[in-house]
Amino acid sequence: MKVLIAPDKFKGSLSANQLCEAIASGVRKYDPSIEIVKHPLADGGDGSLEVLEQHLDLETVTITVNDPLFRPIKASYKKHMDVAYIEMAAASGLVLLSSEERNCMYTTTYGTGELILDAIKKGVRTIYLSIGGSATCDAGIGMAAALGYQFLDQSNQYLKPIGKNLNTITSILPPENINILNNVRFITLCDVDNTLFGKQGAAHIFAAQKGANPEEIKILDQGLSHFSSIVFKQLGKDISEIPGAGAAGGLGGGNIVFLNSKLQSGIETMLEITKFSEVLKNTDLIFTGEGKIDQQTLNGKVIYGISKVAKIKKIPVYVISGASELSKSEIVSMGIQDLRTVLSASATREDAFTNTRNIVEQLAFEMIRDIFTK
Repeated sequence: MKVLIAPDKFKGSLSANQLCEAIASGVRKYDPSIEIVKHPLADGGDGSLEVLEQHLDLETVTITVNDPLFRPIKASYKKHMDVAYIEMAAASGLVLLSSEERNCMYTTTYGTGELILDAIKKGVRTIYLSIGGSATCDAGIGMAAALGYQFLDQSNQYLKPIGKNLNTITSILPPENINILNNVRFITLCDVDNTLFGKQGAAHIFAAQKGANPEEIKILDQGLSHFSSIVFKQLGKDISEIPGAGAAGGLGGGNIVFLNSKLQSGIETMLEITKFSEVLKNTDLIFTGEGKIDQQTLNGKVIYGISKVAKIKKIPVYVISGASELSKSEIVSMGIQDLRTVLSASATREDAFTNTRNIVEQLAFEMIRDIFTK
């Protein structure tokens, strides 16, 4: 029997690689002769580069960039020949700020643009951009500013590229060397389908967790709407209703506008890059998992992506997660044979977080045992 183990991370607890090891240990405890293939995954958000390093021969490039509050920090991206893999969270992520510093009215994606520019100067011709975990709601004007775009108010004064200033943009000036952008293929890995503005937009759905209060959320939403109208008038691009444009505080939309980027499903792209279809050959069953399974899972997280492929190949899928908010019918609809959670297998919530690896190992042992003893 061949068992493929392909989970995402348990955020803040176990990396995808560590989760692979824990599940594999549980399977081996039941039967050491079972063939195990470990294939850690991510959905294209933060943590994706760590996973890609497990599969590809990547060079790490580290430079000094601006963090979300324009302070100098060291940030890295990965590169292989003329392809670069950039995680916006490395330069513009929420994890770079303390809880007191978080307010997406004043944060910027400028550092992400600096990473992109450095990769282009190093001869890269294809750039994969992972845009999860942002601290921003600036529609990508910070990133664009680092690439040479300028944003002016009605007095023709240059605007600082932060979320608060989206509402006062009256002119967008393209960079003089725009050809350097036109010669690069950009692919944005995106796992949400939120629009740029509105009730399901970047501000209303995500800005609160980035430090904005209710009044600021309204201002940011108005700014994103205003930005969209300016882009349409001056650049002829309509991003007002594109699914995914609201990802990462509107960086999804900004990437379409300023980079001519294509938005792609993060998990589908990761499956393609890591050659998942080849690994899947002759597989009898799949173990996968992620920290929390909820409605976002159904919008294109790792478990959804794997289940979609496995259903076509008629390969049974077994899931171990930290917690689950999905109904039994939703779980069945994804083709999942069995789902067990660390939380339900723990004596206390504290035990779930402090003893995660051992609980995952035991769950994997029990699941594989139950498969064989049915």
